[in-house]
Amino acid sequence: MMQPLCLLFDCDGTLVDSEPLLAAEMAISLTRLGLPFQASDYIGEFRGSRFRNIVTVLENRYGSVDPLRLAETETEMRSNLNRRLETELVPISGAAEALQALVDYPCGVVSNGPENKILTSLKAIGLADRFGKHLFSGYTANCWKPDPRLYLHAANLMGFDAEDCVAIDDALVGVKAALDAGMTVIHLNRFPDVEETPEGAIMITSMYQLPTVIGHLTHERIMDSKQAVHSR
Repeated sequence: MMQPLCLLFDCDGTLVDSEPLLAAEMAISLTRLGLPFQASDYIGEFRGSRFRNIVTVLENRYGSVDPLRLAETETEMRSNLNRRLETELVPISGAAEALQALVDYPCGVVSNGPENKILTSLKAIGLADRFGKHLFSGYTANCWKPDPRLYLHAANLMGFDAEDCVAIDDALVGVKAALDAGMTVIHLNRFPDVEETPEGAIMITSMYQLPTVIGHLTHERIMDSKQAVHSR
């Protein structure tokens, strides 16, 4: 029997609406460090990027900060963020419904964020049980999107080849990573007026559309398999 497609979800901005909280905490912490940053900068320029990569860009613009002070500030920022995630976080519209409709598919979460942040976020919206231990963090794998190795790491540990995986990601860094990994990619483009879906990715504008798209992909896969059998 053919294996079902493996669905690999980004977390922030795809499953949970954590980015406004993250952007707000970044703005407070980075500005305090002497790296001017507004919450809108995250959404406009850095969405989905690793925190330390954002710091590097800002240091190139405004000057270096003391590494020890940076580490202390990051620890404080993540602690404050986790507290807010526990009480203020809401799911992305349609995410819970899509996961329920796709309950027969193996699923994992692939995120640039730390694993404890992923788990805190999923617990806050009641989705932690859906993924179990299939949480794949850049900090654990020691590689971050747009590096395709993070998605390949997740696929390997899930027991799937890249061509049997579908990545669902809202951020362009994640879409690029999954495309370069050789996966089918669905871009949750919640800002279609200002953001263009990269060539090769499938665009949806709402998570409510996801089950239909996965259904079509599954049907195409079955038809391709049958055609391959008949052509032997």
